[in-house]
Amino acid sequence: MRWTARRILVALVAVVALVVSLAGPASAAVVAGPAPIVGVGSGRCLDVDGAARTAKTGVSIYDCHGGANQAWSLTTNGELQVYDAATCLDVAGNDTTAPAVVQIYPCNGGQNQKWALQANGSIVGVQSGLCLDVSGRGTANGSDVILWTCNGQTNQSWTTALRTSDTTAPTVPGNPRISNLTCTTVTFSWNASTDAVGVAFYDVYHDGQLMTSVSGSTLSANLTVVPGVTWGLFVNARDAAGNVSQASTTVPVTPPQCQVDTQAPTAPGKPTASVSGTTVTLTWAASTDNTGVRTYTVLRGGAAVGTVTGTATVPPATTFVDSGLAATTAYTYSVVARDAQGNASAASPSTTVTTGGACGTSVCGVTQVGTDTDIPWGLATLPDGSILYTRRDAQTVARLVPSTGVTTTVGTVPNVQSTDGEGGLLGLVLSPTFASDHWVYLMHTSPSDNRIVRIKLENNVLVTSSEQVLLSGILRNKFHDGGRLRFGPDGKLYASTGDAQNGDNAQNVSGLNGKILRLNPDGSVPSDNPFGNYVWSYGHRNPQGLAFDSQGRLWEQEFGNSVMDETNLITKGGNYGWPACEGTSGTCGTAGFIAPKRTYPTAEGSCSGIAIVRDVLYVACERGARLYREVISGTSLTDVQVFFNGTYGRLRTVEPAPDGGLWLTTSTLGDKDSTPNNSNERIFHVTLGG
Repeated sequence: MRWTARRILVALVAVVALVVSLAGPASAAVVAGPAPIVGVGSGRCLDVDGAARTAKTGVSIYDCHGGANQAWSLTTNGELQVYDAATCLDVAGNDTTAPAVVQIYPCNGGQNQKWALQANGSIVGVQSGLCLDVSGRGTANGSDVILWTCNGQTNQSWTTALRTSDTTAPTVPGNPRISNLTCTTVTFSWNASTDAVGVAFYDVYHDGQLMTSVSGSTLSANLTVVPGVTWGLFVNARDAAGNVSQASTTVPVTPPQCQVDTQAPTAPGKPTASVSGTTVTLTWAASTDNTGVRTYTVLRGGAAVGTVTGTATVPPATTFVDSGLAATTAYTYSVVARDAQGNASAASPSTTVTTGGACGTSVCGVTQVGTDTDIPWGLATLPDGSILYTRRDAQTVARLVPSTGVTTTVGTVPNVQSTDGEGGLLGLVLSPTFASDHWVYLMHTSPSDNRIVRIKLENNVLVTSSEQVLLSGILRNKFHDGGRLRFGPDGKLYASTGDAQNGDNAQNVSGLNGKILRLNPDGSVPSDNPFGNYVWSYGHRNPQGLAFDSQGRLWEQEFGNSVMDETNLITKGGNYGWPACEGTSGTCGTAGFIAPKRTYPTAEGSCSGIAIVRDVLYVACERGARLYREVISGTSLTDVQVFFNGTYGRLRTVEPAPDGGLWLTTSTLGDKDSTPNNSNERIFHVTLGG
């Protein structure tokens, strides 16, 4: 086509007008791109409609053709630019509710123009927390792209070289501190983190539970707290590519009571008792209080043996089951009530009852076989009947002879570093052929990652020179490190890994976090793994319990955030929903997510270890301070019973014992601070009945 002077002049005027219409403040520097952004569900590219350059033009998906309207760049501020440094992907009207319109608009530095390219493939609006979504799960050319509630589906998953260009995590946020503390609120502040590209979010936690996320330009958060309850607050920084920093130091906070209460509850009624073999069931009349009873403490012979706990709105139950008692023995019980501020009632009148001549229930006896000043975590039985276990914060492996209670240290595991939280020396399992090869498999946190190693145990000494690192590069953080190991009947090693305080890791099947991993004993990848790597299942938050039933099926126990914990039956390649789904809360009904077999309110759960004996699942719980017994019936868990409710405090690990019983360990002190030898823990043998 021949260009006349007039046509050239008209074109130049149009260009000038375009520049004026899209001009804005100078944008941040480009760190990646230009590159296409391709929808996983459609195979088509994120496209500016009609290749228009006018402000407020919408975006859709279209066949990838390499045009300028499909060439996106990522800036240090988390902007997605197209055409030039003046044009940004933008959420119309700063809308933060789904569905929201996505368009192009002059770059202005607003939060509605900042995006986080997550490791799980999603692209999240920083201002709204919503995901870039192909409307109606469309796959045809011209299907609109909007913002929608994140659900982990393929219409919200995008592949792009922009994401892989930034693999450096932000630095640790500095100087965390609190101010403006009241009985129900506190301001938590910190110093800015730095990042190669730019911090997009700060995630605020208490004791491993996510409380809130704020934008990368915000350095404080106003939090709701509970009167009289001590929490440990900390913060992580997260960049637009989904890289998460290590956590800040922990700041303890104990809000005062909203009003002083010195009035004790009335004494509970005299308990009545029923006996079934060596199990006693107590019931009593409720106490009354001016503000409300919060707990009942059950006394046996004047010593506390159990706790029944309520909440601010739900009073505690007035019944307790005491199991594993001696046969034909008299026991005397009474009950004390306490309110939220710890005022204690007088003890109830006492009741004396005599147990039967033989155990007729599921739990027949409990014997303390050992103590430790550190936290027993992974545990296995050696061929001679002694117990080998890890000491999480002391970073040593111990051997306990149950018949004598004598404990000796067999060695210190090299290169272990704790996390000022729940990392350290974690899982332990013996090789299936330990009698001949003497391999002990361990999972631990190092200065840079979580890893799985194996070390030979010769003559009850850990030969550290034999150490082999089988798998490294599992992301670590203060909390959410997983850590349990279990050999399956297929001879493969299974390992549970946490999401390292970044839920998006759990949905990234190319990553190692938020997963159940499956390895050959030498650390290589089994040829029949579903994704060609170590990943066996995904979508997990912080799994810690692993156990196989008589059919060779793998069961898993997982910590939720603040709503519920869950027990899962693991299937090859299965997606268990985190972070879109917590237990049955969230978008758990979404196609492709596998539902848990049982859930637990976090106040009654926070369960870590599981064991299966005769196709009965036993679940050890920390915050719930109890042991669940659940019969495996088909793919269901039935006939659920609760034992040791507060009797022994927080329970960490449960493992099968050689005689058909259980080993059971506590985790009552120092389990969130990584300080060695500041605990007072016990190891029990539990005798099981029918």
